[in-house]
Amino acid sequence: MYEHPSDQDGFRVLVDRLWPRGLRKNEVKFDLWLKEIAPSDELRKWFSHDPEKWEEFRRRYLKELELNEDYVQELIEKAKKIDLTLLYAAKDENLNNATVLKEFLESRLQW
Repeated sequence: MYEHPSDQDGFRVLVDRLWPRGLRKNEVKFDLWLKEIAPSDELRKWFSHDPEKWEEFRRRYLKELELNEDYVQELIEKAKKIDLTLLYAAKDENLNNATVLKEFLESRLQW
């Protein structure tokens, strides 16, 4: 969310449940805010961006995604038509829900 958009971004989807701190909605280029596909509040609070909890967070979030078929399918259908950029507010570029979601979507896409 904090990086400038690129011409190659395609469809930009914010995949966090909470709006990123320090940003105004009119300052950010995004096409869709899909709160419903973000980790549950319970899981998000439990993880609290603790690297030691990463593998368990990843496992639990993948399980939540399996139960969230409608929103997953919405992103898959969009990805079949246009490039998707998953936006997130976490400072860690590797240990965040968007990386898990990307992995999940890629495993489900059938080209």
